[in-house]
Amino acid sequence: MAVKERRRKRLDRSIKVRTGGLYALSSWSEMGYLIAPRLGLILILAALPLVLDMYWQRVLCSAGIFALLALGFDFLAEYAGLVCLGGALFIGTGGYISGLLNSHFGWPALVTIPLATVFGAAICTLILLPCLRLRGIYFAIVSFMFPLFAVFIIIALGIFGSTEGITGLDSFPNIWVEVYLIIGVVLVALFAMRRLVSEDIGVILRGIKDNDQAVRASGINVTAYKTRAVFIAALIGCFSGAYLSHLYGWLGLSLFAMDFSILPIAATVMGGMGSLVGPVLGAFILTPMSEALRGFGQLRVVLYCLILIGFMLYKPEGLMNYLQRKYEQYEHWEEV
Repeated sequence: MAVKERRRKRLDRSIKVRTGGLYALSSWSEMGYLIAPRLGLILILAALPLVLDMYWQRVLCSAGIFALLALGFDFLAEYAGLVCLGGALFIGTGGYISGLLNSHFGWPALVTIPLATVFGAAICTLILLPCLRLRGIYFAIVSFMFPLFAVFIIIALGIFGSTEGITGLDSFPNIWVEVYLIIGVVLVALFAMRRLVSEDIGVILRGIKDNDQAVRASGINVTAYKTRAVFIAALIGCFSGAYLSHLYGWLGLSLFAMDFSILPIAATVMGGMGSLVGPVLGAFILTPMSEALRGFGQLRVVLYCLILIGFMLYKPEGLMNYLQRKYEQYEHWEEV
């Protein structure tokens, strides 16, 4: 009786060699290999609200907001070469537009949130448009200054409720609408962004990041593509701001808080830059962790910083890139 020989084989090798990203799959196991991580993410996020109490469901909503901001930051930084620290600008613009439309005109959140998302993104894009010729740290510094300008303008002119803000905004019907709305938007934005960067616009944006002069020499309008990238990121951020204003039924200067510019960067560092899903994962870890450490007072900032320093020193690639590499390196036995 012949002895069957067996060898170890990586699960992903045949898929990558045969398809090259076209996904011409030949077996259910290969389909499962590709679908499992995506389906796992969807199921985990869908099941989390069912096992949490109302307090932690609200924390999950906050995590979704930071996840969207981190997704936009990663998209601009890794695919357009724009390190944008203006997450607070997106949040504040979307939040104020939606809140003002609701408080002054009585329009429901179902109408004000989409309007604030689109018009807020357009306003933020126009604000950042003159700065698109800047690169690296210069664009980062300028984008970081705009939320500060907005705060001092509101205070100086005494508009939009000034330092008191505006209360009594319409809120969502119940906690389930709140939590599943933000989870649904996070998932749609994530998968849409992953599809977007694999299209022609993603290739052009990566070319602009690597060598914008070569792209410009090819007859492509670099400013136009950077403008599109900023508008897409601003759409995500302005929706987050509009959602936040109705989540708490209040708007004020805290919508321009620097946390909305800094924490997405930390989430991106922890999750892994360039992966898109990594920043989302980092936000859903960092936000509850920050809330859990609140009992330590000011010491929680120290612990928070130590965790981030540890990731930057020992896992600079981020969690998602590490997990993806391990998943792709998984081997199984097959008969020769």
